[in-house]
Amino acid sequence: MGNIRSLKCRECGKEYEPQFRYVCEECFGPLDVMYREISVNRHTFESREKTYWRYHELLPIADKNNIVSLNAGLTPLQRADRLGEKLGLSEVYVKNDSVNPTFSFKDRPAGVAVSRAKETKLKAVGCASTGNLASATAAHAAKAGLPCYIFAPSDIEHVKIAQALSYGAEFVAVEGTYDDANRIAAIIGESKGYGIVNINMRPYYVEGSKTLAYEVAEQLGWQVPDRLIIPVGSGAMLNAICKGFEELHALGFVDSVKHLKIIAAQPHGCAPIVDAFKRGGDEVIPVEKPDTIAKSLAIGDPGDGMYVLKRLRQYNGLAEEVNDGEIVNGILLLSKTEGIFTEPAGGVSVAVMKKLVEQGEIQKDEKVVCYVTGNGLKTTEAIIGVLPKLNVVKPDAAVISAMIR
Repeated sequence: MGNIRSLKCRECGKEYEPQFRYVCEECFGPLDVMYREISVNRHTFESREKTYWRYHELLPIADKNNIVSLNAGLTPLQRADRLGEKLGLSEVYVKNDSVNPTFSFKDRPAGVAVSRAKETKLKAVGCASTGNLASATAAHAAKAGLPCYIFAPSDIEHVKIAQALSYGAEFVAVEGTYDDANRIAAIIGESKGYGIVNINMRPYYVEGSKTLAYEVAEQLGWQVPDRLIIPVGSGAMLNAICKGFEELHALGFVDSVKHLKIIAAQPHGCAPIVDAFKRGGDEVIPVEKPDTIAKSLAIGDPGDGMYVLKRLRQYNGLAEEVNDGEIVNGILLLSKTEGIFTEPAGGVSVAVMKKLVEQGEIQKDEKVVCYVTGNGLKTTEAIIGVLPKLNVVKPDAAVISAMIR
């Protein structure tokens, strides 16, 4: 089992052998991977490969030969001075996961889950997804030589899954909603013993996302920032990032996480966690019909929603939403100041940061890290309507020279 000690229920605390299971048989709570004590220090990783697998002792793969790597991770933590100047902040960083091999952070959880599937000799993998996860899972499956099945609604635009299909995945077009596709994926995974990465492989899958904490801490010289701004769909990434910082503290890599403040950023039209946080309640009421340009965050019934609320209270956090116009402005602001073109999820992060600065919630001298999780080239339709129209001119240098300032 390598460094894995057990799978532990997040609700009742019952522990299981790290087998092919994902919910507690006692209370049906989610399971988290727990590790044995290991001997590593800050210097352990210094000369290793420039991927998130540099932290392999802290990930759920026993044999390194089973790692399926596309060289994802260790993405830039870009100091965003021009963006900070626009917002009135002295120290802002953008964690830019738009440059991963399939152009989103999903390469992290998908890579860990497919590696675990290979290690446990599963026959095939798959996921329920309409975008980034489909591409990441299919790419890693291709590298591993495993069949891959993408479950999605039958009415999805073909362009949304073109990338995943290019890797050889098989598209299972389910008549109905995304929830119907998700349900069918769970049934097929259970009955055939296939690894559905975001369902029955979930305890291992989410471990990939915690490397977003490891890398930020290492890139800051093993310092913990004051604020993290994280786009939230299901909430799994936010919870995993918190787990990552806590593990670093337990290992003695960082001094303290007590000052860390977490901000959950959601789009208006699908912000059930923000709504619950502002109500002061513990119940996340699902959004039946999400309506937002941030499609990758349009999860009406977030699986980790209640755990996000717990994390926000634990870390003196906030939750805020922004509308479509603010998201577009966030995309363009990041592009024009830092040269980073993000999909709408990253626009949500930037726009929420701007909104909270204007409200006085984020102070000028705080060290802020803003997570950008996907590439804007996947979602050009989100901003194409506000970009300048092309002005066609004759090939006359004198005329063109007079037009250009």
